[in-house]
Amino acid sequence: MSHKFNHEWLADMVDIAKQAGIAIMKVYASADFGVEAKSDDSPVTAADIASHHKIVDALAKLTPNIPVMSEEAADIDWNERKSWQQYWLIDPLDGTKEFIKRNGEFTVNIAFIDNGKAVAGVVYAPVLEKCYYGAQELGAWLEHQGEITNLNTLGATAPDVPRIVGSRSHVSPGLQAYLQALGEHEITSVGSSLKFCILAEGNAEIYPRLGLTSEWDTAAAQAVLESAGGQVINHETGKVLDYNQKENILNPYFIATAKHWLGK
Repeated sequence: MSHKFNHEWLADMVDIAKQAGIAIMKVYASADFGVEAKSDDSPVTAADIASHHKIVDALAKLTPNIPVMSEEAADIDWNERKSWQQYWLIDPLDGTKEFIKRNGEFTVNIAFIDNGKAVAGVVYAPVLEKCYYGAQELGAWLEHQGEITNLNTLGATAPDVPRIVGSRSHVSPGLQAYLQALGEHEITSVGSSLKFCILAEGNAEIYPRLGLTSEWDTAAAQAVLESAGGQVINHETGKVLDYNQKENILNPYFIATAKHWLGK
């Protein structure tokens, strides 16, 4: 049975992300949190696990019949997963390296996927007190320290020199070539899925990711950016970045673009 996404679910997603943020901040505030390495050598902390359990338990109550895929529980067989028309895709703590560095640039990501498309998402940065959320056909918003801004009404103007956001922890050779071909630009390094959100706010124009990411890294923030009028395009095919279309959960290289830069 297919569920149509609505404002109530979006509000529930925001609340769940904030609850996960509280769990993360309890660990963040502790004097010393343990860091372990996963099988791919990426770091994981008690905060990742605490956030995972908060979100998964809450979503099971909200929509018991809709499956959930999390970075911290990603070993779901393709034969089962490929039949999913709708599912929740979460990254309980995106930017674990930023969390470990204590620079605040980490987020809770919750996305709703419908027939391969990221149709709704919440990106919550607890240290920054910023919560970005949006859904297709509903719109996109930023809540910052209690104030809510409608991202669809922001009148950003395209500058002469594009502002690029890149990864703080990952720099690829492909990115260097892309930037050289682009010409004059300014670049800022930012951690986690906040890069998409900076585009949604109109504070940068392009996020080129010519390196590997996983589907849970991008879904929630892509939904926010697209709901704010921007786009995220597969660099090879020129089509919208999609989800759960193959056994491998790695994304192709992509280019994310802010609404005010489209058509330049």
